[in-house]
Amino acid sequence: MQALNSLNRFAPYALGLLRIAAALIFIIHGTQKLFGFPAPPASGLPAMFTLFWFGAVLEAFGGLLILIGLWTRPVAFILAGEMAYAYWMFHAPRSLYPLLNGGDAAILYCFVFFYLVFAGPGAWALDNRSK
Repeated sequence: MQALNSLNRFAPYALGLLRIAAALIFIIHGTQKLFGFPAPPASGLPAMFTLFWFGAVLEAFGGLLILIGLWTRPVAFILAGEMAYAYWMFHAPRSLYPLLNGGDAAILYCFVFFYLVFAGPGAWALDNRSK
């Protein structure tokens, strides 16, 4: 176990990679709904100022802030809440089981962002520039 403890020095970099990877994929969810990129959603683009449009704005621009590591903790808190809301309002009514209701991603994003609230942004973040 002592050998594995030597990996602790890489924890900030692993956290930074988790933040960046999650943000990149999350941004794509937002750009799909806002701009139809890389492909429009099956239900079409949401009308402006609807619940789905606000969700897309949070995903695209909140994801961008998470990507660059700016205001990571408060933005991650908001995005974790958005994903919890998405799961319980849109996925859970179909079935409680994520495998059956398509809510796997929402749950994972919720907990990854919730973790970032407490762990911070990790390496390569603008939040670290004053340190």
